[in-house]
Parts: sequence; C-alpha cells; structure tokens
Amino acid sequence: MKLSICIPVFNFDVRDLIFDLKKEIETSAIEAEIIVIDDASAEKFKQINRGVEEQVHNFVFLKENIGRSKIRNLFLKFSTGEYLLFLDCDGKVIDPQFLKKYIQFIYENPETQVIYGGRKVLEAVPDQNHYLRWKFSVERENLPVVLRRGKSYLSFQTNNFVIKKEVLEKVIFNPEFKNYGYEDLLFAMDLKSEKIRIDHIDNAILNNDLEENSVYLNKVEESVESLSRMLKDKNLYDKLSDVKLVRLYQQVNHTPFKAALKSLFAIVENRIKENLLKGNVSLRYLDIYKLGLLIRKMA
Repeated sequence: MKLSICIPVFNFDVRDLIFDLKKEIETSAIEAEIIVIDDASAEKFKQINRGVEEQVHNFVFLKENIGRSKIRNLFLKFSTGEYLLFLDCDGKVIDPQFLKKYIQFIYENPETQVIYGGRKVLEAVPDQNHYLRWKFSVERENLPVVLRRGKSYLSFQTNNFVIKKEVLEKVIFNPEFKNYGYEDLLFAMDLKSEKIRIDHIDNAILNNDLEENSVYLNKVEESVESLSRMLKDKNLYDKLSDVKLVRLYQQVNHTPFKAALKSLFAIVENRIKENLLKGNVSLRYLDIYKLGLLIRKMA
C-alpha cells in the first residue's frame, strides 16, 4: 500500500515538517510520496521552501491562489497512492511513528475509507496576545479520541486526515468556497450524505502556529462569511444543520428576537470584540460574536 502525503502550503516555512516526514519514511522503509502544492505564497516563503524541492516527490508552485478547497482537490492530479494523507503546513510531527500508526490502522481495518488523527497545541499557556486561539483549541477543537468518535462528522478537521483516493474522487471538496471557514465540516457532511464513515484514532499533529488574537478574529469573521454563503444555498442548508452556530441561528430565525438581536449586536459589537482581543475571556463571548455576525450576514 502506497501513501501519498499531501501538504498544501500558503505563506509558511514547511521544511521541518518535510524533514520529519522524510525521516520516518526512510527509517521505517515506508512506501510513501510527499507532494507539496504552494498556493501562490509570497516570494519570501517560496524561496525558503525551494530548499526542500529535492526532498519531495513533487513540489508544485501555483501562480494564482485557488483557495483551501480547490487546492486539496488538485492533489488528485499528482498523487499515485491508494490513500492520501492531508496535513496542514503549520503542523508538527510529535510521534516518530506517526505514519506507521495510520498504516497499521489501515491494515487492521481494510474497510476504512476516512481516518482523522486529531490535533494538539502546546500545553504551555501562551501570552495574552495569542491566548484566544489557544483557548479555543484546548476547549473546543482538541478533543480526545473517545469524544471525537461520539460525533465523528462534527469533530472532523482537515489538518490531519487520511482518505482513500477513490473516495476523494467521488466526494471532492466543494470548489465554490475558496476562503477560510467550515469547508471541512461541509466536506464531512458530504461524506455523511454518501454514508462514508469517518474513523477516529489517537494520532495527533501539533498545531505549530497560533495566530495573534486579532489575526484569529479576522479568520473568525471570514469563516462566518463562508458559512453564510453556504446557508444561502438551499442544497447545503440542511447538511449544516447540526453545526452549533447554525443551531443557534435556527433558534432565533423567523422569530421577533432576530431583529432585536441584530440591533443589540450593532450596539455591543465593538465592546465584545475588545474583550475578545484581550484573549483570556469566556468563549461565550466568541459564540455571541459569531452569532451576531451570522444574523447580520443572513439578513
């Protein structure tokens, strides 16, 4: 069985990740290829990463940015493995047998089609300027495998997963959505619609790049914009009905409270954002902020 390791890159130094993967491939004699596609990064990062072009099977530099969904679909063109392992470029391998764990699970479970390995962040508490992203990761994203298995589609993320190539050829990432946000959940729900199971194992990658609070909030705003576009598509609305933010929106939609909440959010938005920028606050503020943004965008 051959594994294609697929790494989409945008404005990040991917050398350490490639060196760690290459080391395990060679040390354990794993049949694998590493494919990297750069999504039109700044020239600074292109030059940095050109230093590892010879260490990978294929390093593709795109002239124009095509976004998070299309770039993952593009790996189908270059990969030759039966299974594709997708890793975010800011991930860090923390287990010297990372690849072997995936391969062993596939051999022991030959019917498996999609496997999510999980994610972690550093245990050390970061400074206040990076605290919000870290807090969200610890409290909401980095769930232990036993909890992930209880909600296998909602807890799926694209930072570290294996998929059978023939499955991705059948269920691709929706190319209509280029920007950050909810493309992973939409993909998971497309898998659910096709009755394709997602298996979860304990094989985490470390998130090696915590954004500053302001950068993370910008990404939150971008993600809510993406979600609103998805919800305005009648064919996608029902697929996302189990998402927490969508459930909150549904509770107030078509009620008199929606207009009242929209008006109230306009008054308190800046105050909520100021609190979030401080970092160490309850994530309920973030929930309220997201809901207010979504109500506005869905009006």
